[in-house]
Amino acid sequence: MQQHPSPLVGRQGEVEDVAEALRTTGQATGHATGQASGHATGHTSGRATGAEARTLLVTGGAGTGKTAVVEQARQLVVQEGVKVLRLDWESGEGPADGTAALTDAVCGVLAKVHDGRLPARVAAVRRVQARAAGPGGEVALLSTLGEVLADAAREVPFALILDNAERMPARTASALGLLLRTFRPAGVPVVMAGRPMSPGHVAGAQLPAAADRVLGLPPLSSADVGELVERRLGRPVQPDLVTAVLASLGPLAGSPAAVLSVLASLEERGGLLELDGQVCLTVPEGGLRLRADAAELGRLCWPDASPDAGTVGAAAVLAGLVGQAEVRLEDLHRVKSPDGPLQAAGRTVDTLVEDRVVTVGQDGRIAFAVPALAAALRTLPARDEVRSLHATITKLVTDRLGATAAGTRRPRLAGHVAAAGAMIDDGLAVPLLLAAAGSSVRFNQDWAVRSYHSVLRRLPPHDPRTPGVLHESAGLSLRHSDHIGVLALGEPLLARLDVDRGDRRDRDGLEWVTRAWALSALHEHRSPYDGAADPRYRAALQRVPAAEVLAAVGGRYGIGPRVPMASRPGSAAPEPGSDTGSGSGFGFGSGSGSGPVPSPAEVRLLAAAVGSGAEFERARRGVSGDALCEAALDRLRNAAAYGDLAGALEAVLGERYVVAGESTAVRYHSMVRDYLTGDWDSALSCARRIEARGRSGRTAGVGQLARALAAEIQLMRGELGRAREWLDLIPDSVGHPLVARARLGVRYWSGQVDKALAGKAPADEALEAARHDVRRARGSGLLAGLDRVLLRMLSITVRGDSPEATRRTLAELEALYEETASPMTYEAVLVARGMVHGDADSALAAYRLVQRRVDLPLSVDCCQCLTDVGDDPQPWLDEATRSGHVLGMGRPVRSLLGAAARRRNVSIPRRRAARAGLSDREVRLIGMVSDGSTNRQIAARLACSEKTVEQRLSRLFQRTGCRSRVELAAAWLDGSLARQGLVPGN
Repeated sequence: MQQHPSPLVGRQGEVEDVAEALRTTGQATGHATGQASGHATGHTSGRATGAEARTLLVTGGAGTGKTAVVEQARQLVVQEGVKVLRLDWESGEGPADGTAALTDAVCGVLAKVHDGRLPARVAAVRRVQARAAGPGGEVALLSTLGEVLADAAREVPFALILDNAERMPARTASALGLLLRTFRPAGVPVVMAGRPMSPGHVAGAQLPAAADRVLGLPPLSSADVGELVERRLGRPVQPDLVTAVLASLGPLAGSPAAVLSVLASLEERGGLLELDGQVCLTVPEGGLRLRADAAELGRLCWPDASPDAGTVGAAAVLAGLVGQAEVRLEDLHRVKSPDGPLQAAGRTVDTLVEDRVVTVGQDGRIAFAVPALAAALRTLPARDEVRSLHATITKLVTDRLGATAAGTRRPRLAGHVAAAGAMIDDGLAVPLLLAAAGSSVRFNQDWAVRSYHSVLRRLPPHDPRTPGVLHESAGLSLRHSDHIGVLALGEPLLARLDVDRGDRRDRDGLEWVTRAWALSALHEHRSPYDGAADPRYRAALQRVPAAEVLAAVGGRYGIGPRVPMASRPGSAAPEPGSDTGSGSGFGFGSGSGSGPVPSPAEVRLLAAAVGSGAEFERARRGVSGDALCEAALDRLRNAAAYGDLAGALEAVLGERYVVAGESTAVRYHSMVRDYLTGDWDSALSCARRIEARGRSGRTAGVGQLARALAAEIQLMRGELGRAREWLDLIPDSVGHPLVARARLGVRYWSGQVDKALAGKAPADEALEAARHDVRRARGSGLLAGLDRVLLRMLSITVRGDSPEATRRTLAELEALYEETASPMTYEAVLVARGMVHGDADSALAAYRLVQRRVDLPLSVDCCQCLTDVGDDPQPWLDEATRSGHVLGMGRPVRSLLGAAARRRNVSIPRRRAARAGLSDREVRLIGMVSDGSTNRQIAARLACSEKTVEQRLSRLFQRTGCRSRVELAAAWLDGSLARQGLVPGN
């Protein structure tokens, strides 16, 4: 069978099946049809076989693409010259009689057959229809309809298609089923499309029975959904986006219409952002929803029937109810009055469960089968009864048990209290929420934190319980890396600090909470010293010196501007490990504040890690005992060089630090690890997630160093345009060494420099700008990471044959090592000596140190240096080439390796044997060429430039022996490439 490219994702085979059925026009079915004589005569039933005209039923759930498959097949065969007509049974009012409605539809088909015999055929039909009221009249009419259709098809062959079969009235479906089973028109293939129907539905019994074949459309696979998303958006997407779409749809995950509805909703809300050539999600992954159109929601999410407005409205109320709190059946069925609001809600649940829209777990918990449906329903016009229902559910329990007992025995009621708002007074709400928090802390910390947050919205700042609630909430959140939860305490914390006149114990607790808040702000890359930050937070930090010092550390790790460390004496806040209970009588338990909040001495060590060796040594001696081994100190300084706050905290705090969570700092820590180990695709994915999260309007801030590291990766891959795009996002005021290093590389390789430096050679311009950045970083005390800037400057001066500049830069690098005594700086010095003095021993020592620390990019630099100065250059060139291939390094690295190979008269190894099979990427490229995609479309899908596509195609032409895109596509389709052994698996 000839295969044709289809724009429908995952439906290629189904389109071909429908097209094959439509192509059988004019072929006999092998059985007689009735005569238009007013009574039935000698009919035989049969089934089409082989290439004979056939009847096909295309079926599948809502939104699976039945209509799209049939329409695509219709367009395909129409281009081949096949005539396809629609049986419009839904057009016009028509009489209620099923046969009469079918007769009108058939006459409509006949009117489209232009062979001059329309009046005779219609007259024959109407004569029999006029006598159809008598015995056997309906059978005679159906026989006549089959005959006239067959007669028309003999003159002008055509096929029939019929859509939305499940909506066909029962009598019409019965008449059509009988026509197709007994009086099938010879030579007329019929393709029907509709949802699967229940056995009791007449159409559900008649039409499948009349079909030669039932073609079911299965749900799309996850890979197909990913391709559908990319095609719909016209650009590559982050894998997280596809994962979030699938998770939001539940049982509808494989429905193309549902996927497209979610994407349309995201576009309407501005929830998509293109970064680095890929589309990212800027809304919380749990916040995806279908388009809030009642008709569309009913069509997609009610499997067996389209709901009326009342049903959708009731579902919206229930969605609002379960969206705020956990609801169980017992909550809705407990009320005695049969006409009460909860009883009505219970009946709604029963109906929605029957419709398979809502599920009820074994514990009675109510949930929507499709989360995106619930999210969409909650956007429909709000109903006042939702808050009332929350209040009613709460009061039914508190009237029976009392507030404290209700909160202890039913902690999930806290969600209902929060949603009910002012409908429940504070005298009832506060004790219930406190009891619920204390009860749920043992098994569900999220519930406990939300309960404490609800309490703080009701307690006045001067209430003696407020410090304890703040303290316990912050402790719970930090223990589970919920930094967003800690930041949500900002407003009540400020209010309490403004009125604080309490005893020393409460004061200590508030100071600890303020330090926790400062730490969480840094984790989310938000600095209180940013120009856009609320000045109230800076004022609050000034009242808590230990928190002020902690917040100031951010500037040393690329988080906000660098500010001087406070010189005032630290607060009397207890050290980690002490019991910082508030003494409020809540029974919080000891040590909730110990752990992830660094002590003042540890904060000083974090800050000193970016500075001089002497400063770092003084800070190290300030940390009590032998808490930090040499390996931990090395990890701290390595993390400081990349502005990796999470990595630095992990090195300092050890087991006290909770690495889990999704904070910006933790994501950046993963990005740095992926960069050093060579998983650059994952590193770029992390950068895109950080950027999208920072632009989503949530609590997270901007990751300036993530932008710089992404620019560095794209630079090394030769994607200068994308590297510049990342750097353009970084303000000029950011002077971290990692930013300076990326700027130097991009300026040198692209010749883009500040206008103030115009008129000089590109290398001189780049070096002068880099020296300015180095001086600025030194002036800010940011020494960690400067070694890599100086090493890049040195490689430029060595290639540029600038002895004076080389000596100057090497001297500066060696002076930096004298000042910092950092292991990373020592590695850079060894590599520099190998580059400048041809010292193979130094380069080899650097290579061994780098291998032990795991830094694949610097390892490539070491191998390139050893290729130049080593006794046997070939092994080092081979390793550098292999590592560069793993990293996907582009022109900047390949040109250096090529120059080294020419100087030593050795050859760069080929990546694969000449006749090795095609890679997966090459197979994908050939497939896109065969589909007719342009270079621009291919570049968008592969996240590369059009020039890169041209280069890859040129290599493909050389490997396959094809001279053009047409020949390449032909060789792929006719199996020539497979026969040559180039296709994997052949």
